[in-house]
Amino acid sequence: MSNGSASSKKAHPTFHFLAGLTSGLSSAVLLQPADLLKTRVQQSRSSSLVPVLRSILSGPHPIASLWRGTLPSALRTGFGSALYFTTLSSLRQVVANETAQRNLSSGMLAPSARSSSVLPKLSNIQNLFTGATARVFAGFVLMPVTVIKVRYESDFYAYKSISSAARSIFAQEGLRGFFTGFGATAVRDAPYAGLYVLFYEATKVRLNRLASTEADQSTRSSGSSATINASSGVLAAGLATGVTNPFDAVKTRLQLMPQKYGNMLKATRLMIKEDGLKSFFDGLGLRMGRKALSSALAWTVYEELIGRAERIVARHDQDKTII
Repeated sequence: MSNGSASSKKAHPTFHFLAGLTSGLSSAVLLQPADLLKTRVQQSRSSSLVPVLRSILSGPHPIASLWRGTLPSALRTGFGSALYFTTLSSLRQVVANETAQRNLSSGMLAPSARSSSVLPKLSNIQNLFTGATARVFAGFVLMPVTVIKVRYESDFYAYKSISSAARSIFAQEGLRGFFTGFGATAVRDAPYAGLYVLFYEATKVRLNRLASTEADQSTRSSGSSATINASSGVLAAGLATGVTNPFDAVKTRLQLMPQKYGNMLKATRLMIKEDGLKSFFDGLGLRMGRKALSSALAWTVYEELIGRAERIVARHDQDKTII
């Protein structure tokens, strides 16, 4: 492989952090109304999308109300994405290196599948494991911001500011209050993120194979790769969201009314008793739509930024070699 090959030059973890931050912030700000509506729909059995939306739009400040909670959402999604993508990239690189060493020692050659991904190629099980681990770690670190965000979006609490919300939670529940619902969040995020990465990478391989029949990999444009990444993100998010929505519904109830619901098992029993099985799929359409859009946007922006960074690094090293 030549010195100027972009594939041999890996972006520094700082690039992964900044690319994740950029992709997370953009998706959080653009899609905040969908997140707010999902929270309102999930908060009780009497809420449904049309009445909730009508109530917000009939208020004195409909636009501002739809983007209520944007700051905590941007902080959580922006830094959460930055932390997630950095951790995911590092984990995948470690796993890929260990796999390569094992294959080398046993005389095996790693299979080469065409893909538009800037991340190391892993097996399905490795994709599942690294995606789940990275998401749970990022979710734990950002959990206090998540709790504040959910309560700020809900109309159960009349918080005037983010700081007042934090002070109120600490005064009433202590530090433990900032981690309310982490169990349900982890149970939701681990399978979601693992399945998402698995579906995302598998879909990209299939779409790249289809695209390779029309154009050679070396002549494919960056726009084509972005289209493949975005399409894969939409499909993967839809599948993973449908499987994990019940955990999201439980998590929302726990974070909004911890005194009533207590823990995951109690919340599950109460939701079945009071609202039926349907309550576990409240907000599914909104969450699926938001996840599909945010995942497609976040992963496409992330991979494009990392790809550009690696090409710049490769050109810089090539120029230094020539000089």
